[in-house]
This record gives sequence, structure tokens and C-alpha cells, in this order.
Amino acid sequence: MSMMRIEPARTPNSERKPGLLRRLMLATAGLATLAGSLLSVGCSSDKGEPVPTVTVQVAAVEKTTIQHTINTQAILFPRQQAAIVPKISAPVQKFLVKRGSPIHAGQLLAVLENRDLAAAAQDSKGAYDQAQATYETTTGASLPEEIQKAEADAQQARQALDAQEKVFESRQQLFDEGALPRKELDQSRVDITLARNQYAIARKHLDALMAFGKQQALKGAAGQLESAKGKYLGAQAQFSYSEIRSPIDGVITDRPLYPGEMAAAGTALLTVMDISSVIAKAHIPQNDAATLKVGDKGTMTVPGIEEPVEGTVAVVSPALDPNSTTVEVWLEAKNPKHALKPGTSVQLSLTAQTVKDALVVPASSVLTAPDGTTTVMLAGPDGLAHQKAVKLGIRNGDDVQILDGVTASDKVVANGAYGLPDKTKIKIEAAIEAPAEGSKAGPKAPSEGSSEK
Repeated sequence: MSMMRIEPARTPNSERKPGLLRRLMLATAGLATLAGSLLSVGCSSDKGEPVPTVTVQVAAVEKTTIQHTINTQAILFPRQQAAIVPKISAPVQKFLVKRGSPIHAGQLLAVLENRDLAAAAQDSKGAYDQAQATYETTTGASLPEEIQKAEADAQQARQALDAQEKVFESRQQLFDEGALPRKELDQSRVDITLARNQYAIARKHLDALMAFGKQQALKGAAGQLESAKGKYLGAQAQFSYSEIRSPIDGVITDRPLYPGEMAAAGTALLTVMDISSVIAKAHIPQNDAATLKVGDKGTMTVPGIEEPVEGTVAVVSPALDPNSTTVEVWLEAKNPKHALKPGTSVQLSLTAQTVKDALVVPASSVLTAPDGTTTVMLAGPDGLAHQKAVKLGIRNGDDVQILDGVTASDKVVANGAYGLPDKTKIKIEAAIEAPAEGSKAGPKAPSEGSSEK
């Protein structure tokens, strides 16, 4: 008996995977629904649906006075200072002042050992007096006497010549009449020649004495006098170096030695500072220094002093510091009570420029583009923010001057303007007033031109 094998009937594919087809159909329907939704949203936007409103804070453009202020660090220096250095090396005999002593110019501050110098000065004075007496004797007695003798010799020779000439004339007349032999006439001619020669010699000696001898004698006597005087003045100067005097008014700030110690030439013995005024020396960038001039006002904030000290710019260096490429500026301030100490580090605030009736906005409202252009966002009466290019002027702290681009009636977006597109609808946030005494702060009413929903 043969057995029969029965196989199950095969089911078609459409009936074997009904779940896969169902999932495909559902996915297709979902995509269609999403596309419809997106299209619906796009159509809704095109139909004028409301755009988002940005909340900002605005500030009015103020017409006020603004100052360009330069803030920097500085060091205080005395108005004048002198480190007094002796010119000679000698022990200190005595000090007449101490640290903190107020002094005046020319005051004797200290004395060095000077007995040897005093003796040398006295000796030089004696030599000078002797040379002066010799000069007076030479010019008043010796030289005139010699000149007078030469004048007398010349006069006597002249008289002898005149006498010989008369004798010769008389003998010539007698010889012509035949009453005198020729021998006598020839002898008279020889005598007159001798007399003429003697007169010429005497006259030449007198002229030489007057022209050369007198001049040289006076020059020699004067030279000896000047030499003695120079030695005397030098000895006096050496003696004066032992007396230490102040070249300026001020206060003694340093006195390193004690009486009896050796004071070395070239080493400071005393230091004097004039601190009736102090000078704050600062180094500032060249651009800031270009706006400063002598006479500008400023203040210095000093540690330990509550109120800022007022001063005046005294120096604006005409050259740059080669090391820092900055400009040195001095601010001078009065110091009548000596409260300002040289060497103190202070904070300077220099008023470089003052502009009245300037258009001023908060610095936070100014936007700077990567290319350097500056703009502000104006809060328009239409409730939109309008971008406006501006030209900046002075900046002082949180305020900046606008030279061009806004008017006094405009309002600028002070906070919230960064990244804000042009003509964006804005809502002005109410500002919070500072609470008055005895009351609570309340919000301001929205500014004109605000848009709220």
C-alpha cells in the first residue's frame, strides 16, 4: 500500500507580507501631510502674519558739554632738587641743619675742616697786596722819573746844539770879514756836528722810552699784579668750598654723614628738595598727547588723600621717548602743606579738550563694523529701528560725541542693538528710575514711538 504525501498550498506574496505594505502606505501618507503643512505655513507667512518684535532700551541724544579726559599713571617729583656735592675732600666740622629742616637759597648748611685753606688764602692775600704796591710804585714813581730824565737830556742836547749853531754863525761872519782864521771856523763846524748828533741820540732815547719802555714796564707790573690776584682768588675759592650752602629754597631730605666723618669730593653730602609744588610725570600715547597743551587742567588722585588734587599741565615734551615711543607730560600742583610726597604713584586725569553743546549718546549704542565704520540704531516714530552711519568725536567714559548722523531730537537704541537688522520692529523697554527718598521706584511710561502688543 503506497502512502500519499500531502504538501501545504503556497500562499501568494501579496498575502504573505501585509505588514510591510501597510507601513509603506502610512509613510507615504505622512510625507504628504508634512509637505502640506510646510506649504500651509509658507502661505500663511506670505499672507502677512505678524513678525517678532524685539525689546530694546533707548536713550535720547543729549546736547551737553563733553570733555576728552586722559587717565594714566604718574610718579610725583619735586619742583626742584639739588644733591649738594662738595668740591674738596675734608672731614665734616659741623652741620647746621638736619633732615626736614626748611632752608632758603644761600643758607650755610655745613662747614668742612678749613684751617689749612684759611692759611693759604691769607698767604695769597699778602702776595697780592705786595704786587699791587709794586705796580703803583712802577706807574707812579720809577717810570715817570726815568722819562723826566730822558726829557731833560733831550732838552739839554737841544740847547747845546742851538749854542753851537750861534757860535758857528758868528765865526762865519768874522771869517768872511777876514778877522778869523779858517782853523777856528772849521773847529766850530765840527762842534756843531757833535752837538747835533748828541741831540739826535737823546731825542731817540726819549721817543723809545715813551713808545716802548713805558708800555713794557706797565705791562710787566700789571702782569705781576694779575698773577698775584689770580692766586689770591683761587685760594679764596678753595676756602669757600669748605662752606656748604644751598642753591635753592626747599627742605633737607637726606643727610647721610655725621660731624667728623670724611666728606668725599663728588659724593652727595646733602639733598635739598623744593616741594612747595610737585610735578606728576606721566608717559602717554602720542595720539592723546597731541590733544594736550601747556595750561590744560587736570587732577591727580593720591593714596591717602580723599579729594583729588587739581593741577596744570606744565610740560608737553616735544619729542617721543625712544624707548617707549610715548610723550612725557608734566602736571604741576601746589603743595603748601607738603602732603604730597615725591616718589608717590598717583592716578592722573587730564582734561585735553572741552566741547560745549555737543550731541552725546551712550557708548553702548555705537556699533563698529569690521571695516571700521560706525553706526547707531535710531528708534523711529514708526516703531522700527533704523540703521544710521555716524561720525564719532570725543569719548568720555560711557558717553561719546556724535559729530554727524544724528540730531538732538533723535533717540538711539542703547541696549539690544547688536545684531539687530535694519527696520526691525522694536518694543521699548520701560526704564527703571532710581528710587526717591521715601518712595518706591516705578516704571516709566513707554517712550514715544514704542510698539507694544
